[in-house]
Amino acid sequence: MRIHFKTSYEHDIRLFPDWWSFFVYAILIAIAVVLPWLIDDFFIGEVTNVLIWAIAGLGLMMLTGQTGQASLGHAAFLALGCYSCIIFMEQGLPFLIAFPAAGVLTGVIGTIIAIPAIRLHGIYLAIATMAISILADDIIVLMEPITNGVSGKFAPVINIFGIEIERWTTPDRFYWLVLAVTIICTLIYRNILRSPLGRAFAAVRDSEVSAMAMGIHISRTKAIAFGFSCAITGLAGALMGFFAGAFNNETFSIVISITLLMMIVIGGLGSIHGAFFGAVVVAFLPQFLSIAKETVIGGGVAIPGLETGVFGMILILFILFEPMGIYGRWMKIRIWFELFPFARKDMFKRQKSYLKTERLR
Repeated sequence: MRIHFKTSYEHDIRLFPDWWSFFVYAILIAIAVVLPWLIDDFFIGEVTNVLIWAIAGLGLMMLTGQTGQASLGHAAFLALGCYSCIIFMEQGLPFLIAFPAAGVLTGVIGTIIAIPAIRLHGIYLAIATMAISILADDIIVLMEPITNGVSGKFAPVINIFGIEIERWTTPDRFYWLVLAVTIICTLIYRNILRSPLGRAFAAVRDSEVSAMAMGIHISRTKAIAFGFSCAITGLAGALMGFFAGAFNNETFSIVISITLLMMIVIGGLGSIHGAFFGAVVVAFLPQFLSIAKETVIGGGVAIPGLETGVFGMILILFILFEPMGIYGRWMKIRIWFELFPFARKDMFKRQKSYLKTERLR
């Protein structure tokens, strides 16, 4: 007789928890593939923007959500991935080589930067990474012979096996390219979480002292997380450049870094779904605010700081009432229905105590 012991990690180790989940995700991917035939070019562009933000969110989520390292400097790595990919293509490299090379270069440079930065914790690490983002703006301007400074660069047409892909003329092809990159990055992220390295990320996030006691090399784990995070972010930056068509130093400002951090907090820290939920909010909220403003007070009136103020208000509300984000709220609703009528309100009571080892970082 064969005995099968179930563990609490079983669902995390599997790529899909069960066949029903596999079926649901297969249906979602099938719908995503046929989407260009169902909606017009404008909405295809909006969905493409959501997917690009989701890739960038996955990059930051691996560092902040999985390893617990706050970063406000990922706009610099978006810029590095974007400029490096375009420069590689200008030097004659095809897109299929230039694009992954940009991600690898961004990951390597991110790892090098992480070596001194990972000695910091909490707000000090956030300030250090913010400084990197601010410095990147100046570096782009100073390296004018390579980056064209404030004049910026224009993204070339992507050519894959003779098929030309350009966001404005062939939005459906560009959408499929971004969708393929999104699926690949999501699978890479998911497989990292299933591996011993992913368990090490979670251990470092929860308690560095406990992780050290289990034999995890803290500095090495943080550096690896930083490298993977920057590599995925670099790929998102390259796609942002192709999506915009033209870009300069102002395209990747410190505001982008702050928006990325807000996005994963609103979506749900520590979850793949959270990156996608947050990307939907970041991509569609400006459109919603524009439509609401035109409906209420007319389109000719400008309200400075409206978008930033609404984003900040949403972030504060989530931190106060739902720190687990949109995905956390969805999980609570699903668990409530699964346990009905035995579910109780106190099941989701927030924990207000902390490990004593957290004071010994």
